[in-house]
Amino acid sequence: MRLLKSLSILAGAAVLLTGCASAEKKLGRGFNNLTEPFRMGELSRSYEQSYLWSGSDVGGSVGVIHGFNRTVGRTFVGAFEVLTFPIPSEPYFKPEHPVYPDSYKPGPLDNPIIQTDTRVGFDGTDSASLIPGSRFTVFGN
Repeated sequence: MRLLKSLSILAGAAVLLTGCASAEKKLGRGFNNLTEPFRMGELSRSYEQSYLWSGSDVGGSVGVIHGFNRTVGRTFVGAFEVLTFPIPSEPYFKPEHPVYPDSYKPGPLDNPIIQTDTRVGFDGTDSASLIPGSRFTVFGN
């Protein structure tokens, strides 16, 4: 009985001392990974890289299959991380942030708190950022 009480106190102290920062990061990482089927970043990036490095015939077949596998894997890992976010662990996918094709770098979100030019009618963000493959920006180079 005394051993069980000591172990429960030790386990409680371990839970309290681990902090919540890693749990918050894991939960955010899990939600990012869960949205991968909607973002299609892994699929686009795999297709692009296979097309550039191996040719058009490989990009359309192997690149798409590899991207689909990465998308499914990232989605399942995201669901697992959301369900187990209180338990600290290392990220399963590197990089842990959302993946985009190399030809696309997303800009900051358009927010009147961050960008004050929106009251004048100007903004420098993506015009259709929710549409996969859209790369049009107002002030793009």
